[in-house]
Amino acid sequence: MENGNSRLKKTQEDVEEVKVIMLDNLNKADERHVKLGDLEYRADELLEKSKGFEKKTNKVKQQKMWENKKVKVIIAVVAATVALVIIAVVIYSSVG
Repeated sequence: MENGNSRLKKTQEDVEEVKVIMLDNLNKADERHVKLGDLEYRADELLEKSKGFEKKTNKVKQQKMWENKKVKVIIAVVAATVALVIIAVVIYSSVG
């Protein structure tokens, strides 16, 4: 009987040990679930911010492109005006 009781006690201790391990695993799984939920939320938030950033950068890119074109047009007009003035001076000098 002593041998049967000691085997039963040993089995109960093993079961208790497995129970503690399983509870620890469940707690860890629950913590992981919470952390994954937080990570998913932050990833979604980052995605939304990146979409906003992309829109702003495209807007700034277009704005700078138009500013660049305006500068080129102004330079071309000034150059054409200077060329016309030079041509007028040359023609006026040769006539007079």
